[in-house]
Amino acid sequence: MKKFAIALASAATLALAACGGGADETTVEDETAMAEPMAEEPGTIVEVAQGNGDFSTLVTAVTAANLGETLSGPGPYTVFAPTNAAFEKLPDGTVEELTTNDTEKLGSILTYHVVEGETMAAALTSAIEGAGEEGYTLTTVNGGTLTAKLQDGNVVLTDAAGNTATVTATDVDASNGVVHVIDTVLMPE
Repeated sequence: MKKFAIALASAATLALAACGGGADETTVEDETAMAEPMAEEPGTIVEVAQGNGDFSTLVTAVTAANLGETLSGPGPYTVFAPTNAAFEKLPDGTVEELTTNDTEKLGSILTYHVVEGETMAAALTSAIEGAGEEGYTLTTVNGGTLTAKLQDGNVVLTDAAGNTATVTATDVDASNGVVHVIDTVLMPE
């Protein structure tokens, strides 16, 4: 893609020079600006998830629960995104049941993974360290809470049922927030 942009910029420069008939008004700065593509802004949280095959089950679930528009909104949001492998840990048939017959419950589960505001990993770690042994409480969009603690250098989230999920990747940037990848689907009360 970069070679194409450079070739396009070169062709444009030659065309301008040929049309000008006089002194070339194109400066080195102009050529550089044409040759360097603009940095792409990341997509929304939904677009980021759609662009990563490890989140195909999550994308299917978000679509089934009609949350795509919400999670594509202005936010900002912090999403603790379960991978396909996290969904595979659920009992057989659970994902199919939720995505086809119980989308209300699915929506509650998915919004339990979302916190309002953008919380980067460093800020979350600092908050956990400042909270002490009880851990740091995060209030989710569905009104439930998650408890975040540090265990063996990893952020671990505990849900209402006492299940835990480990954050395996952090600070995946989106235009309307940030995504942290987790290894287990969390369950609200």
